[in-house]
Amino acid sequence: MIEFIEFNGRKYPAFQAEGNASQFAIPFAKKLCSGFGVDIGFGKPEWKFPEAIGADINDTTNEYHAGFLPRSLDYIYSSHCLEHLQDWVASLEYWVGCLKTKGVLFLYLPHRSQEYWKPWHNRKHLHVLDPELVCECLEAFGLSNVTYSGVDLNNSFMIFGTKK
Repeated sequence: MIEFIEFNGRKYPAFQAEGNASQFAIPFAKKLCSGFGVDIGFGKPEWKFPEAIGADINDTTNEYHAGFLPRSLDYIYSSHCLEHLQDWVASLEYWVGCLKTKGVLFLYLPHRSQEYWKPWHNRKHLHVLDPELVCECLEAFGLSNVTYSGVDLNNSFMIFGTKK
């Protein structure tokens, strides 16, 4: 039986309130992310992208700056993290800078269709991120073949691209 939660008169699958959104994106990301990489903002060890180094958000700055050298990573995977960061643009710029040539950035982000995840309802989320806007930002920072999915059954979407 499928359990639902209700918020503002709309029903959502209950699993959206349980965490571990990453489980829905990992099968796709495995097709693109290999080599030496990091999972940013994984939350719990069992939710981390397999074989990635787990890196959480720096609570002092609310940004991710774990000291990875420029052009040192084959991939960066991040699920439901970017919307929590004060300066998501600076974070993306830093993350892209850490990728090797042909490195992959893979993001899984909440879609605006889920009412509770909007910042005025969930204060842990600081932004509602639009797929087209994030793609434009990634292309400006040097990613090519930037692609995004539509909204999935977890009210989320995926974006990935390759560093030129």
